[in-house]
Amino acid sequence: MQAAVDERSCVEVTEMKDPESRTIFAGVDGRTDTELPEWYRQRHGGENPVSFAEAIRDLPQAVETTVAYQNPYTDEWIKTERFNALVEPSRARSQVQDDDAETDPLFHIPTDSYAIINPVDVYGPLEEVLREETINGTPLGDVMFGEIRRYRGGGEVHMDIMFDGLEVRLPGRSDPITMGVTSGYDFFGEHAVYVEGFAQDGYCSNTMRSLTDKEVIKHVGDVRNFRTWWEELLAQVELVADDLFEFIRDAQDIDLDFSELPFTVREFYTLLGFPDYLAERAASDAEANAASPVAIDMWTLHSGATYALTHFFQGKEGASLDGYVRTANDILFNPEGTIERVERAYEEQLETDGDDGSQASLAGERALASIERVSDDLQEKVDQFEEREDALRERFQDAMA
Repeated sequence: MQAAVDERSCVEVTEMKDPESRTIFAGVDGRTDTELPEWYRQRHGGENPVSFAEAIRDLPQAVETTVAYQNPYTDEWIKTERFNALVEPSRARSQVQDDDAETDPLFHIPTDSYAIINPVDVYGPLEEVLREETINGTPLGDVMFGEIRRYRGGGEVHMDIMFDGLEVRLPGRSDPITMGVTSGYDFFGEHAVYVEGFAQDGYCSNTMRSLTDKEVIKHVGDVRNFRTWWEELLAQVELVADDLFEFIRDAQDIDLDFSELPFTVREFYTLLGFPDYLAERAASDAEANAASPVAIDMWTLHSGATYALTHFFQGKEGASLDGYVRTANDILFNPEGTIERVERAYEEQLETDGDDGSQASLAGERALASIERVSDDLQEKVDQFEEREDALRERFQDAMA
């Protein structure tokens, strides 16, 4: 069983690529008297939060304006309606008034099929839903809090939205795992808006991403009814909260005995595809928080991975991080698939190290056999995960119907 998480060291943590600015918020609007949970306030240096509505309306907007090209023979600028530029209007005004304006108002020059979706278009309907939906009789808007991060001049935004009280509490843990969504958008043609289920482990602020399927709306086509969209997504998050405790409890009962395996804890993460610097951090955290330095359960291995990704990932939020997150989540939600992936990677490694791709040595075959025994031992417990995941997926479909 996992050691108490409160023994984990939180020193020397860093962040992924720092955003250009952060905004901490609490409460849906100025009519709420919401305070940050103590564990979250301590992690953010006691910053004074603003309301969610104020934070959203302070984000950059985009408007469409005509593009021109310069005729190289006459130096004349000629307007074209084929492509129109996206600019931030307040910055465009500042540029006229101040030749030394620091921030370029131009975000992007898209194709003529581009549809602008501004933050208020997306998150304004969420405000309405949060005032009406409740948890234990309290409107979600009264218990919401989180953070908004800006990149690329505010043209790319990511945010974490959590709900105090929508949580999972584990025995021996002083801080909760708080549920919510992570969401964001950009004006650069990649995605207009995305959202997915999310949780944050209070101790060390470990982030658990992709707890639901990521929903993405592009910059083309009709913009859907965002109010209904948010209602369905929040229903999914509540379903995950109901089941997450059971997944964690089952994962705590599945130990990997590294004394019986042909690789170390660090090599376990590298076989899963983590780069060396993340594997080292993940292994160090997992070993520090395991009840035994040799036998480590799948929940602790998952926590090691999320610790490394939350505090030491050197890239930025987006596709590269998402891939590692899916791998980390498989440790918790799909232990059988995780062991199979490790086995395949180890076998490929043996073949690469062999002469001219020849069969693995006798020692290598014995090593593979030890991994297969672990997989066989997991089978009975794995059935519980598959049944629970199937039931959860079915409830997701009902919630989105």
